[in-house]
Amino acid sequence: MGESEGTAVPRRRHAASILVALSALAACSAGPSTRPVIAVRGDGEQPSAATVPSGSREVPPLESYETPGLSWSSCTDSARARMGASAPAGAWEYECSQLTVRLDVPSRPGRGNLGMSLLRVGTGGSPLVVVGEAGGEPGTLKAARLAASLPATVLSTFTLIGVDRRGTGESDPVQCVPDAARVGIVEADPGAESNEDLVDAYTLASRECVLDMENRLPGVDSWRASADLEQLREAMGVPHLNAIGFGEGSRVLTLYASRFPDRIGRMVFDGAPDPTLDATAVAQTRAVAADETFSAFQKDCVVRGCPLGAGATDRYKALLDALRDKPLRGGDFDLTPGTATEAVLAGLADRSRWGALAEAIVAAEGGDGAKLSAFVEPLLLEQDEDPPRIDAGIITACNDTTNRVPPERVAGLTEDWRAKHPLFGAYFARKLLACGPFPVPQAVKVPRLVGAPPMLVLTTAADPVTPREGAERAAQALPAGVVVGWQGGGHGALGQSACATKAAEEFLVEAKAPSSGTVCPP
Repeated sequence: MGESEGTAVPRRRHAASILVALSALAACSAGPSTRPVIAVRGDGEQPSAATVPSGSREVPPLESYETPGLSWSSCTDSARARMGASAPAGAWEYECSQLTVRLDVPSRPGRGNLGMSLLRVGTGGSPLVVVGEAGGEPGTLKAARLAASLPATVLSTFTLIGVDRRGTGESDPVQCVPDAARVGIVEADPGAESNEDLVDAYTLASRECVLDMENRLPGVDSWRASADLEQLREAMGVPHLNAIGFGEGSRVLTLYASRFPDRIGRMVFDGAPDPTLDATAVAQTRAVAADETFSAFQKDCVVRGCPLGAGATDRYKALLDALRDKPLRGGDFDLTPGTATEAVLAGLADRSRWGALAEAIVAAEGGDGAKLSAFVEPLLLEQDEDPPRIDAGIITACNDTTNRVPPERVAGLTEDWRAKHPLFGAYFARKLLACGPFPVPQAVKVPRLVGAPPMLVLTTAADPVTPREGAERAAQALPAGVVVGWQGGGHGALGQSACATKAAEEFLVEAKAPSSGTVCPP
């Protein structure tokens, strides 16, 4: 990431491999706001429209955009190369551009520059910005995939504009964690008696990133990413920002709303992090949700007749034990209990790849770790035009909180959660070590959001990344949050649930807010 105009950082990138497919699922119905009843109707049913929540502002009208200060050029071939074999089918055309935004680190407020990469797709006259997760697929690729799963009316009403948020993708990416630290973090066994090796890996990551980035390190956070979106809105020449936030990307949009309340347009959060809990409580809720998601995966396995069948849980545990005795050697990293856990969590998060995840576990049982390792490669390896995702994920998460959990506290939580949450409790407890060695950021006073138009929050019943209860609390924290809950599994409902996707379509295109508490069947 560069601090001055024109500064470029050499990098190679890794092509993303997450496939987002639209599942033709049943429609949804509106229920009470607390634990609504699911009423499955015919495929022709649509989410019911409701009046705007009392006390909120009206949904802003759609506005046309222009980008005279941005130079767009075709990037179809490079975008498809970055997505690899999982690139959407069809003759999709993509254009890319770069916007210079302010680095704005605490030591130099308002000064310094970095490049923010953009991708657009669609023919609509209004812009719809797509913001992803710092440790996930870059927003440019997220937008490219999303175009293939959204209804045609959305793409004819809007032009999707994907954003590689600061430090990710092609936006002057963070790439400072040594290979040894990356591998050490991911390969670390959640079942280990001691956390010492993992502490050492995070300490090495922190030391090298502080040395490599110096005063730029505090600039990679969600607070400044929200200011980047305001510069993008200004560059597009529109009075309001329409946007979709995926998972932790929703935090960027909530910060944007708090900072620029008069600029809020039509916003959809597909999974949102819990704003009410500290890091320890969030980690425990994720451990619970991950266990629930694996149960949903096992039930799905039985229904589909996948090779794991009803024994998925026992076979997964047995695989970890086998890898503990004899890891499967790989070229860049080994398949260990830690790598396998990371891979399974990545697979559980992507509902469209549950079938592939089951096959990968079976292959690993037979001594072939390549398929399971493929789920982890985007975190660890740089290839083509994308850097390893783990760097920006750790740094952004640690810059977004002043909370640091001492290693001795983590050791106690690890033992406790290992007993309470057998599949993933120890893993999530040990992840609390990540920020310990990193500098504590300067606290930011976030303005209180008082008035706002309705904002749609999609939740997923079994979501291992942004658990449903936390996303519901995120909606409750908004002045006019509207919840649509999908009773499915995986991370995110948009493009997976036809019902949730329809609700988003009507909200974005027609400004129709569904009844809060609407439930979409699995």
